[in-house]
Amino acid sequence: MSGWIALALLLAVALALLWLLRVRGAMFQLSAAALLFAGAGYASQGRPGLEAAPASASEQTAPIPLTTLRHAFFGSFTGSEHWLLIAESYARRGKTEEAAGVLRSAVREHPGDVALWIGLGNALADHAGTITPASQLAFERAAEIAPGHPAPPFFFGLALARSGEPEAALALWRSVLAQAPADAGWRPYVEDAIRAVEPPRGRAAAS
Repeated sequence: MSGWIALALLLAVALALLWLLRVRGAMFQLSAAALLFAGAGYASQGRPGLEAAPASASEQTAPIPLTTLRHAFFGSFTGSEHWLLIAESYARRGKTEEAAGVLRSAVREHPGDVALWIGLGNALADHAGTITPASQLAFERAAEIAPGHPAPPFFFGLALARSGEPEAALALWRSVLAQAPADAGWRPYVEDAIRAVEPPRGRAAAS
């Protein structure tokens, strides 16, 4: 794949993630402009015509900042927040192994905290670049701790979608949405996730 195609894909993925994280209005326009400016700079100064070098699994799936989504499901002030912020700080710097290590320590200290188990599942998936048995086990543990809570299936679905399993993700999200109260603050995030992954034919049928 040439550098031009890789650049276009990266820009498209970045804009899709901004939309999924509900960045809207002037902030979305500013972020989009910054991405396009960076792309233009690369096009003028870099060598986009070269073939893109193959990337490892962890390089192909960069960590997604999930703070906004987590706060939608759990609120901003929880006992586990400091653990998750430390782990996310590591992940933003590409230190995904350290991020997972922080959350392993956290769940050992607080084994009944659903947010920490979800964070661990996401961190393990980020480190591997895909869903692994260990990350799936963490999400399943979160669901066992809080049966019926929408967060474990939602975040598990997000990890599945990023691992190339969109149909499995959609099945989870549709189930969550079917049980969501009409006034749930997190409901729009589930709807956005479905729209981002659902094939165009499925969107037309749903409407």
